[in-house]
Amino acid sequence: MQRAMGAELARLAEWNGSGDHSVMAQVELDLRSGAAGELLERGTELGRLCDCVDAIEHGAAGRVVLLGGEAGVGKTALVEALAAVRPEARIVRGECEPLFAPPALGPLLGIAEEMGGTLKALVDDGAMPHQIAGALLSEVGAAGVTLFVLEDLHWADEATLDVFRLFARRIETVPCLLVATYRDEALAGADRLRIVLGELATARAVDRMRLPGLSESAVAALCEPYGVDADELYRKTNGNPFFVVEALAAGSDAIPETVRDAVLARAARLGAEARALLDAVAVTPPVTELWLLRALTPEQEEHLDECLASGMLRSEPRGVAFRHDLARMAVEEEVAPLRREELHRRALAALADPPAGSLDLARVAHHAEAAGDAAAVLRYAPAAAARAASLGAHREGAAQYARALRYGDGLSSGERAQLLESRSRECYLTDEIDEAIVTGEAGLALRRAAGERLEEGEALRWLSEILWCPGRTLEAERMARDSVALLETLPEGPALASAYTVLGNHCGTAGRQEEAIAWAGNGLALAHRLGDTKRAIQARRVIGARMLDRGNAGPMEEALEFAQAKGEPADVGIVYTTLIGAAINGRRYDVARRHLDAAMAFVEEHGLELYRYYTLSYRARLLLVDGRWDEAAEVAAGVLRIRRDSIAPHVFALGVLGLLRARRGDPGAQALLDEAWALSEPTGEPCRLGPAAVARAEAAWLAGDPEAVAAATDDALALAIERSDVLLAGELEVWRRRAGLPRTTPDAVEPEALNDYERSLAWMDSGEEQKLRRALDQLQRLGAAPAAALVARRLRKLGIRGLPRGPRRETRENPAGLTRRELEVLGLVAEGLRDSEIAARLVLSERTVGHHVRAILRKLGVRNRTQAGGEAARLGLVPER
Repeated sequence: MQRAMGAELARLAEWNGSGDHSVMAQVELDLRSGAAGELLERGTELGRLCDCVDAIEHGAAGRVVLLGGEAGVGKTALVEALAAVRPEARIVRGECEPLFAPPALGPLLGIAEEMGGTLKALVDDGAMPHQIAGALLSEVGAAGVTLFVLEDLHWADEATLDVFRLFARRIETVPCLLVATYRDEALAGADRLRIVLGELATARAVDRMRLPGLSESAVAALCEPYGVDADELYRKTNGNPFFVVEALAAGSDAIPETVRDAVLARAARLGAEARALLDAVAVTPPVTELWLLRALTPEQEEHLDECLASGMLRSEPRGVAFRHDLARMAVEEEVAPLRREELHRRALAALADPPAGSLDLARVAHHAEAAGDAAAVLRYAPAAAARAASLGAHREGAAQYARALRYGDGLSSGERAQLLESRSRECYLTDEIDEAIVTGEAGLALRRAAGERLEEGEALRWLSEILWCPGRTLEAERMARDSVALLETLPEGPALASAYTVLGNHCGTAGRQEEAIAWAGNGLALAHRLGDTKRAIQARRVIGARMLDRGNAGPMEEALEFAQAKGEPADVGIVYTTLIGAAINGRRYDVARRHLDAAMAFVEEHGLELYRYYTLSYRARLLLVDGRWDEAAEVAAGVLRIRRDSIAPHVFALGVLGLLRARRGDPGAQALLDEAWALSEPTGEPCRLGPAAVARAEAAWLAGDPEAVAAATDDALALAIERSDVLLAGELEVWRRRAGLPRTTPDAVEPEALNDYERSLAWMDSGEEQKLRRALDQLQRLGAAPAAALVARRLRKLGIRGLPRGPRRETRENPAGLTRRELEVLGLVAEGLRDSEIAARLVLSERTVGHHVRAILRKLGVRNRTQAGGEAARLGLVPER
C-alpha cells in the first residue's frame, strides 16, 4: 500500500517517547478520497504516476515526469509511495549532491556501481555523457519496466544534466518511467537546469507535475492529535509538509517560527554525544559512509542509534543521511566555526585515503577548502576540474578552477596563468562569456609580463575565438591578427596553423572571401608540413565554407569526408554545422537538405549541444524555405528556449519566428525582428545580419511602409555591395523593388522563387489576373493574410469583384490565428475538459470538437493538450492557472 503521512507521524510519536500509534492513526487519511493509508492530498499525483507505470507495463512508450515543488513539499515521499505501490518495477535511483562544485556524474556513480557491466566501465573510464546515456538506455531497456528516479536535479552537475537530457529524448525507446525531482523555487539560480527543462518542454514523452502545499483542512487533520492551533501552524508553514511535521515533532507549546527553529528544537533533545555525531553527518553531505563517520567521531559512534531513533537521520545503503537537506543545513549552520573546520579537516584526511574505491576529487576539494588547507586545495581542485571537464561537466570544472585560484597567491605566474586559461575555457563552454574574457585577459597579461611569447600568441588566438561568438567581431579580428603577427616571429608550430585558420574564418564570416581562403590556405599548408590532422580539418572547413558561399559544394563535402575519416566527433560536428549554414547562406538548399538529418543524428548521438543549437536554427530556416511554417515555428521557438553565448542561432530563430508572424499578420513580429537586428547589426557580418535585414524588409513591405523597407535595407545592402555578396544584395533588392524604391546595384541577382509563398509573390509581381487569382488562393491557404490582402487589392484595381474571403478579423487578431470557436474550445481544453465534455458544453458533436482540437494543436505548434494550455496562457489567450 502507499506509504502514509500518518505513518511518518506515527514514527514521530515514537521519537517523542509516547509510542501511541492509535493517536497518530487519526491522520492516516487521504483527505481527497478518504482511503486509509494514503499520502495526504497526493492521491491525484500518485494516480497519474501509477497510470504511467501501468501504461508502460502494457506496452506504451517510456515517459518522463518532471516533478517540481518547493523544498519540503513531499517530492521524495511521493516517489517512495510510487515505489511502494508498484514493487514489480525495477527501481533505479540517484541523488544529486548539494556541494558548491558537485562531482561530475555524481548521482550516476552509485547507479553504475549497482548495474555494473558496460555502464560501470564507461563511468569508471570517464566516458562522455552521450556514451553513458546510451549504455544506461541499454541497461534499462533490457531490464523490464524500470522506475528511474533522479532526485534534486537543481543540484545536478553539468555532465549529469547532459546524460539526463539525452536519456529523456530517447525515453520512448525503453520501458521506463523517469521521474526527475527539482525545487522549482531554485530555478532562478539554476540556469543550466532551466535551459534543459525548456528544451524538453515540447517533447512528446515529457509531462510536468508540480506539488502544492497541504490545504488548511489537511494541516488541521494533522494537528488534531496534538492540540496545536491549526490556523497558526498553517499561517507559519503555508502547508509545507516538512515544516508541518517538524513543527509537530518539536513537541513545544509554541509553534516554531521557521523550519530551522523546528529542526533545532528536535536536535536539542539529543544528548551531547549524539549531537556531536549529528554535526559530523551535517558537514559531509549527502550521505556519510559509516567508515567516514568513525573517522570523524570515533568516540561517538555508539550514539548513532540515538540519532536514528530520533528521526533526525535515516539509514541508507551507503551510510547515514539526514531525512531532508533542510534539516541538515539547519544543523550545519549551528556547528561552531572551529568545530566545523576540525570536522572538515578530519573528512579531508579520511577521504584523501579511502579504504576502498577511487578518490572522489570533487568531494576532497570541497573539504580542503572548508578546512582552509591551501596546499590541499591546489593539489585536488585542478585535478577535480580536469576530471569534470573531461566528462563535459564544464560548469563544475570552472568552479574548481575558481576554487584553486582563490588559494593561488603563492603560485608562479606561469602556474597561475595556466589556471586562468583553463577557467576561461570552461567558462566559455558554460556561457559565462564575460568571465571567460576576463580570465582569458588576465592569463594573457601574465604570459606577456613573463615574456612567454608562444603562450601569449595562443592566448591572443583563444581570446579572438571567444570574442567572435557574442558578436565582438572587430576585437576578435584584431586579436587574431596580433596572434598571427607574434607567432610568425617564432618557429613554425601548431599554434601558428590555428591562428592562420582562425583569422581566415573571421575574414570569411565578414564576407571577405579571397582573404579568408588565403589565410586558411596558409593554415592548411602548415598543418600538412607538420602532419597535424586536427589543424588540417580546421583549415579545410574554412576554405570549404567560402567555396560553398560561391555555390561550389564539392570542397566542403570533401572536408566533411576528411573529418569523418580522420577527426574526432567535435571536428565532425563543427564541419557538419558549417556545411549546412554555408549551404543555406548560399541558397544551396539542396545541399543543406542532403546533410541536415545526418548532422542532427550525429550531434545528438555525440552530445554536441553547441552544434545541435546551430543545426536546429538551420533546420528552422530550411523549414521556412520549404513552406512548412508550423514546423518552422515550433523548431525556432525551441531554439529561443536555449540560451548560449553564440548569437547566430538566436538571430536566425528570431528571424524565422518574426517573419512567420509578419506573414500571418500575428502581433509581436516587429519586436522579434528588431531584436534579431540589434544582435546582428554590430557584427558587420553579412552571414549574421543579412537574414535579419531581409526579414525586416519583408515585414515592412507587408505593412505597406516603403520608408521602413528603405531603413531595413540601406545599411545591409551597402555592406553586401562592398563585400560582393550578390546573393544578399539580390534578396534585398527584391523588397526594395516591390516597395517602389530605386535599384541600387545592377549586379544583384534576384533569387528564384522556391516555394508556394515565394511563387505567389512572383505571380503578384506579374500583374496578370490569372496569376493574381492563383496567388490569392495560395496565400489564403497558407494563412498569409497580409500578402493575400495586397493581392486582393490589386485584383480590385483591375475591377475584379466577389473575391473569396480570408480568415475573419478576430482570427487574424489573436496571436495564434485561432477562430472564435477554436478559442472557446481552447479555453475548455485549458480547464482540463475531455472532448465529450466540451461537446456537451458547446452543443457540438464530439467529432467536431476533435477537429477543432487538432487545428488548435497545429496552430499553437504543440503536441498535446497540456502543452496547448500552457502555450495559450503564455500568449494571453486564456488566464494563467
